[in-house]
This record gives sequence, C-alpha cells and structure tokens, in this order.
Amino acid sequence: MKSIFLFGLLWWLLGNPFLAIIVLLIIAYVLERRYIGLSPNLLRPFRRRSAASRMRRQLAINPHDVSAKQELARLEIEGKNYKAARDILLGIERQMEHSAEYWSDLGLCELALGHIEEGERAMLKALEISPRVKYGLPYLRLGDAFAKSDPDRSLAYLKQFQEIQSSSCESYFRLGEIYESMGRTEEARESYRECLTIYRSLPRYMKRRERKWALRSRFKAQ
Repeated sequence: MKSIFLFGLLWWLLGNPFLAIIVLLIIAYVLERRYIGLSPNLLRPFRRRSAASRMRRQLAINPHDVSAKQELARLEIEGKNYKAARDILLGIERQMEHSAEYWSDLGLCELALGHIEEGERAMLKALEISPRVKYGLPYLRLGDAFAKSDPDRSLAYLKQFQEIQSSSCESYFRLGEIYESMGRTEEARESYRECLTIYRSLPRYMKRRERKWALRSRFKAQ
C-alpha cells in the first residue's frame, strides 16, 4: 500500500506516470543499497574505467611505473578482465617477486582462467611470503577452486582460512557446499547454521558485506 501511495504521490507531483516509476525505482535501489546491499553498485564500473584510464595515461608518460601497472592490474581484476590483468602482472614479476600481494593477485588471475596448478603455486608463494596476506583470502580462493575436483583439499584450505578469518560467513557457506557435494548432509547444515550464527554476532558495518552469504545459508540450512 505504501508503494502504491508513493507512486500516486510521485505521479501527482511529476505529472508523468513513467517518470514516477523511474523515480520510484531509483528510491528503491538507493534504499536496497543502503540497508541490504545485494544489488550491484551501478557507479562502480564508471569509477573503475575512469581510474583505469588515469593509470594508462600515467603509463603512457612513464612506461616503467610499476605501481601504476599493479594498480591497473587490480582494476582489471575487479572488472573480471583476468587475462589482461595476468599479462600486466607477468610483466612486473621481476620487480614484485617479493610481494605477497603480487603473487596473490597473479594466483587469482590464474585460477579464474582455469590454470589451477599455476594459480595454486602463486597463491602458496603469496602465503609463504606472508601467511596473512589479504586476511587469508588465498586460502578461500583455493578452497573454491578445488571444490569440485578435490573436495578434501578444498576443505583443508577453507579450514586454514577460517583459522585466520573466523568471522567470514562466506567460508562457512563454501564449506557447507563442499560437504553437500560429498554427501555429508548434516555437516553441511551445521556449516550453514554456523554461518548464520556468525552473521548475527557481527557488528552492523560488517553485516552488509556478509549478508548475501547469510541469506543463502538460511535457505540451505532448512
């Protein structure tokens, strides 16, 4: 009823039903982004492209700027342009060989491109340099990568991630999925319930980031 009333009010104020619908959708999107956060950020792709263009201009002036190349690679990863990001990262391996974040980024690209062995090697090198790099994210991505081909290895990586990042709802959801694929139904449900328990204990600022995993776990836990 509130939506109908708001639509009627907007129609009366704007004098156009189609414009009223557009404004109503914008309001709904803003509220969803503010309080739920499941919908994509529509402005992020524009900001990413703008930042990538800035990095390319910087590299045109100074082709040897390693920091700019690394930032451009991260922007390409964010845009899921993994091949482009991998090509950039391979070009700065000599300068960044002691950087855990570099190997983590490269490993992510390799895994996304289906190069599982190369991806695992790069991720393990990142963890060797810094076991807590990116708050243990390499463990989570390795767990995801081996979920279908090697569930036992996947479980081992996910549990190592949980030792570092015990407040991650995603790790418990992934764990539940792997248990499901192995036919271990009760353990899967326990992981989904644990995901919900962790979500309820999180501070408000963290709940928005973890909400989608909690919602997916709620359906799975039933």
